Amino acid sequence: MHPLRDPVFRKLFAAQVTSLLGIGILTVALALTAYRFGGTAAAGLILGGLFALKMVAYVGLAPVAEVALSRVAPGRALVLLDVLRLGLVLPMAFATSMGQIALLAFLFYAASAAFTPLFQATIPDILPDEAQYTKALALSRLAYTFESILSPALTGLALTVISPPLLYPLAALCFALSATALALARIPGRAPSTVKAKTPFLTRLGTGMNIYLRTPRLRGLFLFNLALALGLSWVLVNTVVFAGLRLGDAGRGYPTLMASYGLGAAIAAICVPRLLRRINERRLMAIGGLLFGLLSCLILLPLVEPGLVLLWAGFGAASSLVLTPGGLVLTKSATRADRPALFAAQFSLSHAGWLLAYPLAGWLGTVIRPELALAVLGVACAATTLVALKVWPADDPLERMHSHPDLPGDHPHLRDIHADGSHHTHLHAFHIDDHHPTWAR
Repeated sequence: MHPLRDPVFRKLFAAQVTSLLGIGILTVALALTAYRFGGTAAAGLILGGLFALKMVAYVGLAPVAEVALSRVAPGRALVLLDVLRLGLVLPMAFATSMGQIALLAFLFYAASAAFTPLFQATIPDILPDEAQYTKALALSRLAYTFESILSPALTGLALTVISPPLLYPLAALCFALSATALALARIPGRAPSTVKAKTPFLTRLGTGMNIYLRTPRLRGLFLFNLALALGLSWVLVNTVVFAGLRLGDAGRGYPTLMASYGLGAAIAAICVPRLLRRINERRLMAIGGLLFGLLSCLILLPLVEPGLVLLWAGFGAASSLVLTPGGLVLTKSATRADRPALFAAQFSLSHAGWLLAYPLAGWLGTVIRPELALAVLGVACAATTLVALKVWPADDPLERMHSHPDLPGDHPHLRDIHADGSHHTHLHAFHIDDHHPTWAR
């Protein structure tokens, strides 16, 4: 069954689309605000600083928020967070300085640090079948990529009749629609068996990080995300500056290039489920990282606007190859009870790479030519991808033979599993958890 036939997921997906559209419009509004305050000389640096604040909120607050919200029904928590984000976006229309914008943006990103991983962890609970979940991941990635297309297009259309500050209320309207869809979805609460309510706060806080750091494929996932962040950060931070310099019109060129990026990402996301039936997640993510690095060097060629449009579409396609399989890798790497903590850890650790990449892209774009800055970051992207391939072993079965010499024969973990010998050697899908604190090799 297609995931969109599930009524709960259908409303959840509608909430994701409208929420992402709001974030996309907000991002364009922030980029144009940074360009208005800084011009071609400092817009990239200002926008890089805003995105760095975003990463500070994401890295520092996601695990804490997951624990703080663990006893709140997921549906209720998501609605409240959407309403909070709406309330933070609206005042940006009346801000008179970048300092005010920066404060409101930081608070908005803090709310998003709680919203996004909780939202992502809810999807596999609604769609436990792996085939359905894989399709849902592709749809989720499509939502991100169509946002990249629709947000610049709708923003460009809106700017023909409204001034840039009014983009903020338009974004707030999207969050209102998202909250409405979530309220109508009636997301089921977590079963008592999947909530570790009695576990100490600090222990729960470290659960996701412990799983992440002890699982080789997740360490590789972190490096793939870092590789993409190094290259993609330039695209997100400096495209507005590049469009102003190369195309002579940031207001027209920026939406055009970002829409091309989104179109390329959408096409690749549609292909990912079919590609994953032929190659595994590790290889597909490596192809994406190396492709992004190669394309980054093409910016040094004297490309005219049609060539740049194709290049940005290539950036989008490479990004989808890296980002789309991540949710499947996470779901395979933890029990259902630990998934929210693991998604929060992924959200925090992956954005730690962006915390490095955003300021680096903004700074590098001001000290050397923007084209050369992208080529340098593209080489770093390819090199980090090669390191990720070393860290994540090619031979990485989900089921692993391991032993429990310290457990008695009647232990609950051994009741439904055939175990051999006094060490209770057996085979099952292996995850880091209370009974498996170290990785089975």
